[in-house]
Amino acid sequence: MKNLKFLILFLISGFLIFDFAEAAPCYGTKMPEKNKFFAGLQNYSIYKRDLKDDNGKLRSLQDFVTVSYGVFDWLSIDLKGGAGDIKQHPENSGEMRYNTGFAGGYGFRVRLLDKNRIKSVFGFQHISVHPASRESAGVKNQAILDDWQASLLASYKFDFATPYIGTRWSRVDYIHKVNGDRKRVMSDLGKSVGLIVGIDVPLNKKIWLNLEGSFFDSSALAFGLNYAF
Repeated sequence: MKNLKFLILFLISGFLIFDFAEAAPCYGTKMPEKNKFFAGLQNYSIYKRDLKDDNGKLRSLQDFVTVSYGVFDWLSIDLKGGAGDIKQHPENSGEMRYNTGFAGGYGFRVRLLDKNRIKSVFGFQHISVHPASRESAGVKNQAILDDWQASLLASYKFDFATPYIGTRWSRVDYIHKVNGDRKRVMSDLGKSVGLIVGIDVPLNKKIWLNLEGSFFDSSALAFGLNYAF
């Protein structure tokens, strides 16, 4: 079983490297057991993400229904669907605002350590946001946000809550289309490594709250309400 675990982790890591996968909520270290699943509601707010060169900053507000399924006790698949918007502010012009449209995401988590009250989890998450297009003076603007991350978290379980901390490498791509002409703008690669701080607070045996903040690579906050089936 240990050899299978590390083989799957190696193959997944290789996929990430060769697919240029690079921020989305990390979910924390609480994972469903084999053949069990979690479901919940999640809000994710990106308050500030610097883009490459002179392309300014990016903001986004996203709301999701989430599902996590335990493939094994140490491997979970995370899926989400919902809606989100994009606000992009170039350095020398006004902010471009795109109204709420479809947003979705996927990812996985691998438990590396589970000993006594300490857990460690490696994860990969991706979110894509597709807001409604906007048209002005005969010019049609469309935008897509692609949000990637790979993270490493560690937690300690107290009786009242489970705080966790970790690091991640993340990237946000802003894809802008003007009358069909497509341009992809990456986030500032000098700000790709961030700090993750979060906490899971149980309300009862099956329901818990998750609160998570990200710093340095971006300024973002995630809040979730979850139920274990």
